[in-house]
Amino acid sequence: MRRPDAQRGVRRGTRPVSAAAAKSAPPWHGLALAALGSFAFSGKAIIVKLAYRYGVDAVTLIMYRMLFALPMFVLLAWWSGRGRPRLAARDWAIVVGLGFSGYYLASFLDFAGLQYITAGLERLILYLNPTLVLLLGVLRFGQKARGRQLAAMALSYLGIVLVFGHEASLAGADAALGSLLVLCSAVSYAAYLVYSGQVVTRIGSLRLTGLATSVASVLCIGQFLLLRPLAAAVVAPEVIWLSLANAVLCTFVPVLLVMMAIERIGATLVAQTGMIGPVATIAMGVAILGEPLNRWIFAGSALVIAGIWLLARTPAAAR
Repeated sequence: MRRPDAQRGVRRGTRPVSAAAAKSAPPWHGLALAALGSFAFSGKAIIVKLAYRYGVDAVTLIMYRMLFALPMFVLLAWWSGRGRPRLAARDWAIVVGLGFSGYYLASFLDFAGLQYITAGLERLILYLNPTLVLLLGVLRFGQKARGRQLAAMALSYLGIVLVFGHEASLAGADAALGSLLVLCSAVSYAAYLVYSGQVVTRIGSLRLTGLATSVASVLCIGQFLLLRPLAAAVVAPEVIWLSLANAVLCTFVPVLLVMMAIERIGATLVAQTGMIGPVATIAMGVAILGEPLNRWIFAGSALVIAGIWLLARTPAAAR
């Protein structure tokens, strides 16, 4: 899932490492970074589905992913916090809440949902995130939704209904359960985006990402220790390697790629480039996992992408 939290953060409060170099770089550099970041994010679902083939459960699998990711995000939080004032107790409380919602709960529900649905459907549901942010803005802050935004949402959700209907005909109740879990994951992450926008300027986007993800990592590890015996940590070697790849290539590296891309070409172009994400996940699902590909998936994916594209084209003042 590309990441909107990264896009919003850099635009509002990140202290770039080499702003002059970023601005002078050719546009294709930024587009390449955005495309690579989106592609890397898309691989997460594929890796999770592969790991499930070795009999591991969601609690253990997410523990390993966050265990490997924790040192990298602690380092990111330290590096991006250099020279900045220490966080007040109120800010720490906000960081913990955002880490719980945006990275712990959203990630766990996503991993759990992937036990029941295809990687392609999971990515399409997560791709509804901009529409969920819009809905939360309307419900929580009284924002107005315009006709173009409503049309974009209708297209996107119609696409999900098409793909879900096809998958439900094959998987039955499992498809409904998996889709609900992933949708709840998307809602949890959308809440993170809505509320992080109020503090990201004060904390800094990279610092907030590093701290919130570190909190989530500790929660995921603690959840495993509470719910599973230590013997459950003994898994197939393939699960360890897949989790390491997930933590590095599909979690930490994409965050940095998207941040650098936004510095070069801006959040709007990065968001539009991120539309390759669902296509990449579906393609990898077919090629690697043997997932089905037919006219229903084509049509549903096209509607979802068209809806998000239309929403992204809405003028900033309207959003």
